Amino acid sequence: MQIKRREKTLVQHAYFFGYGSLVNRATHGFDGARPARLSGWRRVWRHTTLRPVAYLTVMPDAGAEIDGLIAPVPGADWPALDAREAAYARAPAARQVRHDLPHTPEIAVYTIPEGHHGAPDAAHPILLSYIDVVVQGYLREFGEDGVARFFDTTQGWDAPVLDDRAAPRYPRHRGLSGDERALTDAHLDRVGVRRLIGE
Repeated sequence: MQIKRREKTLVQHAYFFGYGSLVNRATHGFDGARPARLSGWRRVWRHTTLRPVAYLTVMPDAGAEIDGLIAPVPGADWPALDAREAAYARAPAARQVRHDLPHTPEIAVYTIPEGHHGAPDAAHPILLSYIDVVVQGYLREFGEDGVARFFDTTQGWDAPVLDDRAAPRYPRHRGLSGDERALTDAHLDRVGVRRLIGE
């Protein structure tokens, strides 16, 4: 009697590189996330006509390097993530991401296309509740040194920050401990952020 053996096929998912709120695993359900580093892109605060407040994006910069997470998109099924990142476009980044995976998967990074964003202003401020989520993610993944690198490798801190902690406007806001809030506030003071009081 001949027995047929089923060969296991290695499924190699596509991955995304997260550099903002996606670094906070509590904001998404993508399993298998792991620390990584993206080169050739810089992180910057911008706003678009699609959103009333400023968000993080990345822009090409040959000399820049930023920390973040990569996570698999099972079966390369992008619609759910594309919906979350609706103001962004996906750009290939596999050759620019350093990671510890044993293979070289497809990796995409979300970026607001050139010509579709502007500098934040009082009408399009940065939400403190958004910053809190990002800092919490970087603290958990990279420690306090990683938080410092996040602030140091992000441009646009001259933009106004709306203090909405009392009534968070960011839809994926998370509760922070007193120490986490104090760490965020210390770095905001260090980079000279101008705060607006939320309504």
